[in-house]
Amino acid sequence: MQSERHVKTTSLPGNRIEITAPGLPEGLAVDITLHYDSRPPKAGGVLALLDQLPPGPRSAASWEELEQRVQAEREAWGLARSVVN
Repeated sequence: MQSERHVKTTSLPGNRIEITAPGLPEGLAVDITLHYDSRPPKAGGVLALLDQLPPGPRSAASWEELEQRVQAEREAWGLARSVVN
């Protein structure tokens, strides 16, 4: 007996999708067909852009470490430290 269920989701970073279907038995074979809008999503600002980036290593473990790296680079170039508040 075939059953059908309609589920909407949003693509995730790394070209992934995740579908949750409560009540669907584990181990059940399913056939999935994707229908999607080929237009790019509307811009949502910087945070939306950052959310779309794939997970991966960051350039520094903390903000303090990043500031130390920037300061070392400034000193290497002979630049004075600028303070940003």
